[in-house]
Amino acid sequence: MTVREIIHKLAAKYPPELALAWDNPGLQVGGMDWPVRKVYVALEATETVLGECRAWGADLLVTHHPLLMSGIRKLNSEEFPGRKALFLAENRIAHYAMHTNYDVTEMSALAIRALGLRETQILEATGALEDGTQYGIGFVGLLPEAMTAKACCDYVKKAFALSSVRLFGDPKRSVRKIAVCPGSGKGMTAPALAAGADMLVTGDIGHHDGLDAVDQGLLMMDAGHYGIEHIFIGQMGDYLQNEFPELTVRKAEIEHPFAVL
Repeated sequence: MTVREIIHKLAAKYPPELALAWDNPGLQVGGMDWPVRKVYVALEATETVLGECRAWGADLLVTHHPLLMSGIRKLNSEEFPGRKALFLAENRIAHYAMHTNYDVTEMSALAIRALGLRETQILEATGALEDGTQYGIGFVGLLPEAMTAKACCDYVKKAFALSSVRLFGDPKRSVRKIAVCPGSGKGMTAPALAAGADMLVTGDIGHHDGLDAVDQGLLMMDAGHYGIEHIFIGQMGDYLQNEFPELTVRKAEIEHPFAVL
């Protein structure tokens, strides 16, 4: 099995051309003809993940977040993130990422199932297929029943195995229609309001983002960037193992990048 064969299958299911213009999915490091026997799946290429890949003997690292999101001018052991790319190349570990192209084809569907939402629609359309079907980032849908904002926080925590979330707004306010943008959705207040959502569930919410949303009538729940998107690891690990039974696939442990103390 080669990197090329695996990418061919992944690109057919999660087409890179569906990614947003600023994104950089695809083969980050490595050669198309490099052989692959062991695949490590993680959300992103952290130093810890790279160390585990080398220790385990991985030939290919598959992540959601690309290692290289902007141009780098130096590739050496001292510069960041170039040193990560150099580490991967030196250890013959190829790295492939599926980012916003995965978001529009799979991430929303996974999150919808986890939350059990009904009557869902795209939160922000980013394009359309040849048949006219729209695709986009995030979604809006109805909870199984109306609940307080506090109860909704508990519901989301259970759905994504989270120890905590941050809520901007009145915990007693009733919630039924929620907008969800896995990852970083601090700029999705306007689409959520336009869709008539009671609450936006996302990550990377800053102080003013939350206050401004509440002032416009929208509750804001920060479930963490990693908090929702970690569902990529399980789905992608299972998909690769099912599609390529001859490969050995290892899924990174779910480890949130920060602790609330």
